[in-house]
Amino acid sequence: MALLLEHQFRPLPADRQVETRPFLEAATYLPPFIDCLGPTIFAPIKSDILANITKVKAVYDTNPGRFRTLQQILEVEKEMYGTQWPKVGATLALMWLKRSLRFIQVFLQSLLDGEKDENNPNLIRVNVTKAYELTLKRYHSWWLQQLFRAALFAAPYRSDFLKALSKGREVKEEECLEKVKKFLINFSVTVDAIYEMYNKMNAEIDYRV
Repeated sequence: MALLLEHQFRPLPADRQVETRPFLEAATYLPPFIDCLGPTIFAPIKSDILANITKVKAVYDTNPGRFRTLQQILEVEKEMYGTQWPKVGATLALMWLKRSLRFIQVFLQSLLDGEKDENNPNLIRVNVTKAYELTLKRYHSWWLQQLFRAALFAAPYRSDFLKALSKGREVKEEECLEKVKKFLINFSVTVDAIYEMYNKMNAEIDYRV
């Protein structure tokens, strides 16, 4: 679990504004987590996270003072792009990024809640499937949905996944899950705040890729 705790997300201030730079820095360390699920099979999700982080960072780097928070990025782009917004720029990239982050959030919470396949308790398909169906499935075409179903059969065993999170160290499951719980505190608050921001600004769009 050291993999996730090394780069935790920051606590949010009272106004729940997400600072852009520390958010992007923490998110940049999430792709190795996807590798624990399967470096080849889950590569599309990892690639999507990296690409969208890069797009948001490119906008932030043009004026860090102006884009100190994620909300400031959306507000500026809304005025800049007019009727094209929110289907453009960092707003669109962050929209897809938050969905991938929600996938991670739901998956880890499912592990923490002890949800298992009673017939195959050492598999994580139940947890990954729940996360996918609640976060990404509705935005994926039939072809991408089939690709994901195939990926499920290559998902690691629960024990191997938890060991990978601990960078190969043998740790007790209870100890690892306690660290998952600790990581999820700030991570979940951040993801929830971004979703709230999109809903408040009517920036959420619903289409398939």
